[in-house]
Amino acid sequence: MNSEFLAEDPWRVFRIMAEFVDGFEMMARVPTGISVFGSARAMPGQPYYRKAEEVGRLIVQAGFAVITGGGPGIMEAANKGAKEAGGESVGLNIILPFEQVANPYLTKVINFRYFFVRKVMFSKYAAGFIFFPGGFGTLDEFYDTVTLIQTEKIHRLPVALVGKDFWGPQLAWMRETMLGRFGHISPEDLDLFRLTDEPSEAVGHVRANLAMRDRNMVGASAKWDTPEGKVMP
Repeated sequence: MNSEFLAEDPWRVFRIMAEFVDGFEMMARVPTGISVFGSARAMPGQPYYRKAEEVGRLIVQAGFAVITGGGPGIMEAANKGAKEAGGESVGLNIILPFEQVANPYLTKVINFRYFFVRKVMFSKYAAGFIFFPGGFGTLDEFYDTVTLIQTEKIHRLPVALVGKDFWGPQLAWMRETMLGRFGHISPEDLDLFRLTDEPSEAVGHVRANLAMRDRNMVGASAKWDTPEGKVMP
């Protein structure tokens, strides 16, 4: 029998449960939000940092909260735009040995030990998603999000990709390799997101799709409901 399991793993379950409870409790008090993702390494003054600031401002002006990973770079920029516009600026910060320190533009922040708990908060409490250029973490969030939508584990929420020079080659690979050569996705899967270079178009895509969905789903919950109406755990 593994004595390490008996000593540590059952207690780890309680830590995971506590993170879920803390996250649900805080996020339930946040207005409907748009989750914004992107590199922690983007620097102030760089083009995508400035665009993320504008996205944060436009999201608040559209009546939504901004939800990010709470760190530097693109996350900081979106939170900065939201806070300076007088809106709710939420950070779901992950505790890491390097790189991730909560940025100073947050009106609400919660720290997580576990990536998978944090990812649930991004998808459960978002009405839409905007992705900027980033690294492995950003790509992980993007593929996780479109998988949830593709498999109907969440409603078909709008997804916008900002940065044709970054996302364009990846979408071409999806179209030519994943779809064309191997047939591992369907043609309609490439319609799950909108590619743009303009912050206003990204936010406009989210707003337009939410308005259309709301007209078609009067009274339905947008937060992790299956098509059968059962709330996911």
